[in-house]
Amino acid sequence: MSTTIVHLVRHGEVYNPAKILYGRLPGYHLSSRGQSQAARTARAFEEHDVVYLAASPMERVQETSAPIKEVTGCEIRTDEALIEAGNRFEGLRTKGWRSQLWNPVRWPLMVNPSLPSWGEHYEAILERMQGAIERARVVAEGHEAILVSHQLPIVMVQRWAANKPLAHNPATRRSDLASVTSLIFQDDQLVEHRYSEPAREI
Repeated sequence: MSTTIVHLVRHGEVYNPAKILYGRLPGYHLSSRGQSQAARTARAFEEHDVVYLAASPMERVQETSAPIKEVTGCEIRTDEALIEAGNRFEGLRTKGWRSQLWNPVRWPLMVNPSLPSWGEHYEAILERMQGAIERARVVAEGHEAILVSHQLPIVMVQRWAANKPLAHNPATRRSDLASVTSLIFQDDQLVEHRYSEPAREI
């Protein structure tokens, strides 16, 4: 029986002083804190048997992947399936009393939070993430792989692994910046998942 581990890493903190929901918008890079988080998480993989590294095409994820590449010696493969969830509120300020979501013109997009109706549906996010995970598992069979992605796609995988409904309260998400969600497979069967925060103190 072969044991394979696929690690899902969330990117580090992004420089975003305007507090914009950036989603898939280009031009958002790691802050200096985010760079430190990425470096700390990368060091957590020292002495690991990592043979495969893939990342979302977004700048913040590619930058988070760079120190992991240095630690593991793996080239970064860009995988579109690992991209951030699509969201029709991209470019808006969505938090606090200045949130642009208070504008009634946007309320029709909020009719069904369980999908969610304002963006890419949870089932679609999970399906593409499962594809990326399976590709990594096959290539890294008997070893370890790292996939660097975004919060919501990783949360979808966590909920699937825990046999929980995909619809959820965002306040309950457990996927902090530069965190690691590890999926342990025996042959092609997922048998366990773990969560860690190597950069918690940064």
